[in-house]
Amino acid sequence: MKILQATISPHLESILSEMGVAKNAWESLLQPSREASQGDLTLPCFPFASVLRKAPQAISDDIAGLFPQLEALASVSSVNGYLNFTANPEWLADAVLSGQVRIGSALENSGRTGETVLLEHTSANPNGPFHVGRARNAILGDTLVRLHRLHGDNVRAEYYVDDMGKQVGVLAWALDNLSEQDVNELLSEREPPSERWITKADHQRVRWYQAAQILRKDADDERKAQIEKEIGTLVHASEHGDVGVLESFEAAYTPVLEGMLATLSRLGISYDTFTKESRFVVDGTVSKLMETLDALEISGTADNGAGFLDLGQRGLKGKTDFFYRRGDGSSLYATRDIAYHMWKWSESSRLVNVLGEDHKLQAKQVGLTLEELGQKRPEVLFYSFIKLPEGKMSTRQGNVVFMDDLLEEAHAQASAVVQELRPEYEEDKVAKIAEAVGTAAVRFNIIKVSPEKGFTFRWEEALAFEAGSAPFIMYAHTRACSISKRADALPTSPVQRPGVDVMPEGLIELLRLMCKHNDVLYRSVREQKAHLFALHMLELANAYNGFYRDCPVVRENEVDGFAFAISQMARELMRSGLEGLGITPIEEM
Repeated sequence: MKILQATISPHLESILSEMGVAKNAWESLLQPSREASQGDLTLPCFPFASVLRKAPQAISDDIAGLFPQLEALASVSSVNGYLNFTANPEWLADAVLSGQVRIGSALENSGRTGETVLLEHTSANPNGPFHVGRARNAILGDTLVRLHRLHGDNVRAEYYVDDMGKQVGVLAWALDNLSEQDVNELLSEREPPSERWITKADHQRVRWYQAAQILRKDADDERKAQIEKEIGTLVHASEHGDVGVLESFEAAYTPVLEGMLATLSRLGISYDTFTKESRFVVDGTVSKLMETLDALEISGTADNGAGFLDLGQRGLKGKTDFFYRRGDGSSLYATRDIAYHMWKWSESSRLVNVLGEDHKLQAKQVGLTLEELGQKRPEVLFYSFIKLPEGKMSTRQGNVVFMDDLLEEAHAQASAVVQELRPEYEEDKVAKIAEAVGTAAVRFNIIKVSPEKGFTFRWEEALAFEAGSAPFIMYAHTRACSISKRADALPTSPVQRPGVDVMPEGLIELLRLMCKHNDVLYRSVREQKAHLFALHMLELANAYNGFYRDCPVVRENEVDGFAFAISQMARELMRSGLEGLGITPIEEM
């Protein structure tokens, strides 16, 4: 709780300095307490034992005895070598009422006060519809964009379009060489395409891609060799900047990319800019970069003429040779990625990439190479993959859950719940609520899990509407909105903060969480851990429900001014927090 920390730190500095402990020895140790029962801030005294030649408990006792009585503090306690500080609920209430808890916006781009951040996420190959596995990158990335904006940072959401690789080459070849009859025959043992997506290009064109993959695997040797030669020729030409081939690739993937973006839009995900991988080949940047890499002292040339850097000389373990040029002079994906990052550093002061855990080695190689070129490494958020109960998801294999189908199922299940609970609602209203609730449930199911943890995707968990889910937070927000609307038509008493002796537990817990709100947001964006903010929002919603139970805002047709002011502040925090998670803060459920 930073507002409390700012109040007590000068007194700690004075006491510890007198004891002989410098500020830099204790300042970073003063942290939020792990358990609410311990207080709000805790300082472990174990690191001072050798300097002061005392037991940690004795040091903690001494500091507690010397600490002055402050309006901000309810208590200072010494337990097992830890110094615990508990905020005074009256002081917390005053802090909330005086506007010390900032409410930002996750949607506006103006009025920024923080860093300039370029955050690249998703960047999936445009060769088929979004499936659940791909969506983790997009949902995590979009949530970080929103949380950064909520924090006050000037954020640019970037999509790096892989427009010249093997996968888009396969798609382009298939569209030029396979008829619809060929595709249907090759995919005859698979489930037929859903009639629901008959006009959605990403669902249609992925069949050409999948059919080509079957041919590449199962055709006779002569046919396979011919296919590989033709695809290889296309990819080779694209990597040398052949404008005609790149235009044919773009014609092949653009309808797919548009379909993918339509799916993401339904999840509230959008991008500020799109940058094509081929840009840096066509404009000559990659060619100049390879010349620069050739001149580095750690560069070498393989027997086939390929260029590489020996990154083992810079501390890389394992696969130390980083190839940046093929024997024929063409670049590799990683080379183009370095050029892209150098350009990104010219656009922003902070770079964040969202990548799957299978990109860790390449990210290290790119980072070390950037440093060799005098550039900084970007920050990288790695995430583990989502699995289906029967195994990994793969567009190549066809064993996927498409996001479009999941969102339709989410909408249907949410609609059934809303119709059961609110039979008086008209069809359009039910549909609007169901869309917001269904997409929120899907997003939150992914956001709330720490990114480094893999998990198995299950429909019943993604669409659960009980406590611990997005709809639980949404309902607390609608409850606050309902109170606000009701209060508008009633007289309101003056705002009079009650004394701590009559403050119910529900109010105290809500005040504590409101005063921690911006701290959790700060940590979430500094550490790129969106799940911390998601879990905090669950706590905030639960605390608001406790406040609602313990502190009636309306009594005998009169609005309690204090309770209403707290309720309104909580409503705004829940609204902006939901937007920060990419969840629509609807006002009725």
